[in-house]
Amino acid sequence: MEQQENITQDVAARLLFTNHVAQTLDELVEKLEPVSVHVLVDANTASYVLPRLKSESKTIHDAKVIETGGYGDMHKNITTLSDIWQRLSDDGATRRSLLINLGGGVITDMGAFAAATFKRGIPFVNIPTTLLGAVDASVGGKTGINFNSLKNEVGLFADAELVIISTTFFRTLNSQELLSGYGEMLKHAMLTSPAMTDRLLKYDVTAYEPDTLLKLLKESVEVKCAYVNADPGDCGKRQALNFGHTFGHAFEELSLERRSPLSHGYAVAFGMVCALILSHMKEGFPSDRLHAYTQYVRHHYGVFAIRCNDYDRLLDFMAHDKKNTIPGALTFTLLRKEGDPVTGVQVSPDDVKAALDIYCDLLM
Repeated sequence: MEQQENITQDVAARLLFTNHVAQTLDELVEKLEPVSVHVLVDANTASYVLPRLKSESKTIHDAKVIETGGYGDMHKNITTLSDIWQRLSDDGATRRSLLINLGGGVITDMGAFAAATFKRGIPFVNIPTTLLGAVDASVGGKTGINFNSLKNEVGLFADAELVIISTTFFRTLNSQELLSGYGEMLKHAMLTSPAMTDRLLKYDVTAYEPDTLLKLLKESVEVKCAYVNADPGDCGKRQALNFGHTFGHAFEELSLERRSPLSHGYAVAFGMVCALILSHMKEGFPSDRLHAYTQYVRHHYGVFAIRCNDYDRLLDFMAHDKKNTIPGALTFTLLRKEGDPVTGVQVSPDDVKAALDIYCDLLM
């Protein structure tokens, strides 16, 4: 097996970068000795990934397959979750069974939640097949589903037995899917330093260079690991990882309401434009860095179009954000500069609307 690099000591046992996925998985299952193995996939994974792994892995070949009825964030809901529970029950899963979540972030989030709650918890393994899933779902133990039109409104913390990350799965991803994952990588860079941000802004992720991408991916995941290890319960320092997400989740929820879903990474990319605008307004974030990032987003991500009459609805979504601790107040993570985040910043609705106005001026 190829060399497997640890990210941090605290998560080394649960996070593995390798291009020998089948061998790694078979060795793990031999060690765990589950009474049954179940693999959760969506329509895309069932078509493009599952057949290959079935031919390479005895574990996957013999596993009972659970395929969700659809693909994407619109299906990350209580109905799909209930269907997963039902299939686990029908297929005879016990507390000594193993669920393998094979797919993007929707599958790993929802599958992990299903495993953590079925019979009060069964072991699970995450194998992200998208760049977004690898960056965003690989570390941290957050699981959940959307509920009442709100992003990740219901969920819990649960750690996988192992997260297996392989860049070989990314070969089939289109440019939009690669850019979606890159949005989260850009967030990690901004939380670290201008130098890391500049490296990513200069790199063409759509060119798909596996070795270079793997190096950048490991560096990005290491940033998240540091925050998670410092604050496993997401009560303090880890909230820096929410940078761009208050706006981003609101954009996602508005797009779902429009029935034209915006991918999470794109939403975060647009959300960070707004968060940087607020950062400039409230914390003095440098305007030249704001414009450099905005130009990158405009060129690579386009724009998520909003109008003034969307503002109140966006504020409604933000009011339900999990980071809010004071009724009626909106809480944001902002930046003084790259590498210097400020968490728990209370922002008025008027300031949010002002930031949205500037977002429209810069991108639309």
